[in-house]
Amino acid sequence: MKGRSIGSQLFASVLINAIYPMQNFPIMLVNSLLGPFAFLIVINFVSHGALLGVAIEGAFVMTMVSSGLALQGDLAHLKNDMKFQDMIVSSPTSAFIYIFGMAASELLYFLPNFILLSILLILFVPLTSLAAFTVVTVMVIMFIFSISLSFLLSTISVDVIQSWAFTGLVSTLLSTIPPVYYPITYIPLPWQYIAYISPTTYAAQIAQAAAGFITITPLNFALDWIVLVGASIAMVLIAIKKVRWREP
Repeated sequence: MKGRSIGSQLFASVLINAIYPMQNFPIMLVNSLLGPFAFLIVINFVSHGALLGVAIEGAFVMTMVSSGLALQGDLAHLKNDMKFQDMIVSSPTSAFIYIFGMAASELLYFLPNFILLSILLILFVPLTSLAAFTVVTVMVIMFIFSISLSFLLSTISVDVIQSWAFTGLVSTLLSTIPPVYYPITYIPLPWQYIAYISPTTYAAQIAQAAAGFITITPLNFALDWIVLVGASIAMVLIAIKKVRWREP
């Protein structure tokens, strides 16, 4: 009975935040496709196809980050405009179930992106089983980082307009400035050090190294994993500690 209740709570989140907008506002699906694929096309043209494989992986990274960050705007809208979070707080639904269901809705919403990118990945980026597992693991970690950050920002946001500003700023810092669609060696020193501030830089390097697009030492590869996992764990802990689930 409890499992059925949790399943209903998860389905409600998916229904309100994915199925409803996909059915009623299909133009939003087009918007979700434009971001990662626009960058992919531009990088492919500029590099004359030399960076196509790297750009496809970069589009995967950006899609995972974007899907996680989109949660921030959706949560802020539901909390501030529809007072949906107040209803959740007063119900048996826990914060974990709520955020898990909303995160699942974002993955469903961005499913067309993942399908198209998966096809491109199979066609243009031949991966071994280990490399494919590595890339998927990186994507999952980046999604966890993004949704944790989004949940934190959504609960401190007082207006949906403010949440849009948060989303734009964080998206730029995580998926536009870092070398996601191209190797970091394309950035001249000392600007490379600025790129290393973003965890997506480490995620991109791991994915690029796993696919054989760049060569890094085993030590640097291990350090990339340590920074990426450490940053994600830290963000989860910060979100748990600082999140404003109940209004004072």
